[in-house]
Amino acid sequence: MGLTNEDQLTLIKRLKAIAETGLVYAESDYSEERYTEIRQISLQLLSHLSNSELSVLDNFFLPEKDYPTVKVDVRAFVLNDKQQILLAKERIDGKWTIPGGWADIGDTPSEAVLKEIKEETGLEAEVKRLLAVYDKRCHPHPPQPFYIYKLIFYCEVKGGHLNHGFDMQGADYFDVDKLPELSEDRILKSQIEHLFELTNNGSNQVYFD
Repeated sequence: MGLTNEDQLTLIKRLKAIAETGLVYAESDYSEERYTEIRQISLQLLSHLSNSELSVLDNFFLPEKDYPTVKVDVRAFVLNDKQQILLAKERIDGKWTIPGGWADIGDTPSEAVLKEIKEETGLEAEVKRLLAVYDKRCHPHPPQPFYIYKLIFYCEVKGGHLNHGFDMQGADYFDVDKLPELSEDRILKSQIEHLFELTNNGSNQVYFD
């Protein structure tokens, strides 16, 4: 059985990370030249797999100046009194997701997720607990160049008014069995159902991977 596109993408990411780690710690011109070549090969493979122009990828993935690490996506799982789930509609693809985005340097994870809720939905919230840490590789998201961990927090609304942010097309509550079309790069139906179960099962279990 051959490698799936997802398997190939994971291997390419690992190859690129190894090359960039080597470039950070290279102690000779020879080593730097070899790792630069390996990095270029990884971009060529990624270009072939994603049907993207190599020049675009080369500009998009600027050379690492430090040890390459996983990117962190923080997300909020919010329920109203009717046990409906708060979702925001992405302007990029016109589909829905739980509020969240990249964690900014200088923000704690909880500060980052509360800021995302406010910016995307207009609501002020409080973090109650961590629900899950998803490794995107372990879930059937569409292929993506980055290697990403998703931190999902259970949050409760404390104020504000439901009003989508400037970079979103909408914000609303939905029943877990009547979800709109989801932005699957950001959240999956299976994950929302899982988070709903974690929130309502009466335990403080934190799911990981």
